[in-house]
Amino acid sequence: MIRDLLLKSRQSIVKRWIQAIVESYPQETSKFLTSSIDRFANPVGHIISESANQIFDEITGGNDFNKIRSSLVDIIKIRTVQDFTPSKAVGFIFSLKRFIWEEVENEVNDKNTSQELLDIEFMIDRAALIAFDLYMEAKEKLCQIRLDELKAVILYKNRNGDIKESK
Repeated sequence: MIRDLLLKSRQSIVKRWIQAIVESYPQETSKFLTSSIDRFANPVGHIISESANQIFDEITGGNDFNKIRSSLVDIIKIRTVQDFTPSKAVGFIFSLKRFIWEEVENEVNDKNTSQELLDIEFMIDRAALIAFDLYMEAKEKLCQIRLDELKAVILYKNRNGDIKESK
């Protein structure tokens, strides 16, 4: 019953969720991200839109954590290099709960609908944990890249005699 209601309200819920994600960016960036979802003119806006739609579909019925993970990869990588804090980088997932609750709060009136909603919330929580893992993987990779670049600079300077070894 809850899933049917969510499917009927899918477009509205996903639209509000995408808006909340976009509003987590600075105001100028937010304006740009909503200007177009063309994959070439606005790749980040396109990724947000595609990811949100795919994640919603899996949370409300697909239940495939591998698909959730693959839908989260690009959006989390983007948020990692944009210097979001970990909580802000993955927190957008939890905001989906609010939009779902707003849509179904009047329908949760028995044990079956309550359980169905709990199952959906569990999926959202798992998606957030997956996002956090992806964030940490991306952050570690970014740190490794920076470390490798630093090593390369030091090695280059050492080979060219720019760095004198101390005794």
